[in-house]
This record gives sequence, structure tokens and C-alpha cells, in this order.
Amino acid sequence: MSGRTKRSADALNMKAPKIVSSEHLAQDEGWELSEYEYGLIVAHNAFTRWMARCLAAVVGHSNFSALDVLVLHNVNHRARPKRLSDICFVLNIEDQHTVTYALKKLVAEGLVEGERRGKERYYTTTEQGAETCQKYRQLREICLLDTHRSMEADNEELRRLATVLRGMSGLYDQAARSVASV
Repeated sequence: MSGRTKRSADALNMKAPKIVSSEHLAQDEGWELSEYEYGLIVAHNAFTRWMARCLAAVVGHSNFSALDVLVLHNVNHRARPKRLSDICFVLNIEDQHTVTYALKKLVAEGLVEGERRGKERYYTTTEQGAETCQKYRQLREICLLDTHRSMEADNEELRRLATVLRGMSGLYDQAARSVASV
């Protein structure tokens, strides 16, 4: 066996390091879940930072949080009026007051408007809000999609990952309900 082949074989036999956020949560069994959670933490923070900075670049100031961006895009989705409960349901947000605050900010900025229909208030994007979403999309294409394409990423793998993430969110939702009764 050549020196190069032996080094490759030795590298394959080495265990991959456990990359976790909290070693005490990754002892014995279940360290893979802790590794997954660390990946979520890092991805979540990068994604929320991206969303806020992208919208700031589009509107010219940074008064918006990642939740504000999510709410804006959800209200704009399919150009259909949305109720507060619809937005919270789709985004899996339990604390409605955080979405209410985001909607107030978006209304004040002229990106969203609300209309009362009976006891319900329905939200839609204004023309300015729809244009803002379109500019966000264009900036996203420049900053993310072009790089993603150049990496020759496997789109089918991304779809499988999205399915796993949605399934894992159900696991965590169930665990959150269970822990409430402990």
C-alpha cells in the first residue's frame, strides 16, 4: 500500500468530530440530534441576518427584523389578503403579538395595509410593499442564487432537506407540547 493510499485509509477510519453547541447535551446517545440542532442554530442566525440586511438594502434603512421580513413576504404571497391567524399559522408562530407588532411596523412604513371585514382584519401589501418584495427577490437572485448555481448544488437534495426540516419541526412541536405537561 502506498503512503498516499494508507493516509487516505487512515483518514476514513477516523471518526468525524462531533460538532455540537453544548457538549453536555451530546453525551452518549443522541449526539446526532445535538449536531443537527447546532446546524439549525448557525443556519437560523445566518438566515435571519441575511433577511434583515437584504430588506435594509432594499428600503434604505435597517428598522426591520427578520420576522418583519417573513411577515411582509407572507402577506405578499399569492396576492391574497391574510388574517393575523393565517400569518401565524403558516409561519408556525405561537405568539401573535410579535406578528401584530411586525404588521404595525409594516403598515407604518407603507408596505402593508389592513382592512376590517366584520370582526376580522385582513392585510395586503401596498403597491410599495409589492415592489419591495420584487426588489428583495432581485437582490436575492444576485447575492444567493447566482452563487448557489455556481456551486452546482443538488436541487433534489435541497428538496429532501426541506422535507426533513418540516418533519423535524413537527417533532419539536410535539416535544414542546409534551414538556408543558411535565
